Amino acid sequence: MKYKTEFGSNFDLGFNLTDYPYLKDKSWHNDVSPSFYFTIGSLYYILWVDYSDPAKREDTNDRYLIQEAINEGDDVNPEVYSSGGDIIFASENAEELSQFFKAFITITNKCNS
Repeated sequence: MKYKTEFGSNFDLGFNLTDYPYLKDKSWHNDVSPSFYFTIGSLYYILWVDYSDPAKREDTNDRYLIQEAINEGDDVNPEVYSSGGDIIFASENAEELSQFFKAFITITNKCNS
């Protein structure tokens, strides 16, 4: 798991990553927190997961933040960046994140039908 290499083996996401197989780890130590990208249809999004303790965070955002993103690469070699995209979800609560992803699966299934 790349995020553990970049942010330490004890970094707690607050959820089980294997429950979300569509999340692709794109974490990089120069970012403020671990990040994962996913798609809905042809659109890209990034989930940022910050520290559970607000005192350890570099900014005042919620722990879980989903932002619109762009893929500057291609499907084989994605280069996914937030590039100031709109925030579509923000919460401190992992259960609210889970609810968002349940809705995401519904939307994705409709896009693929």
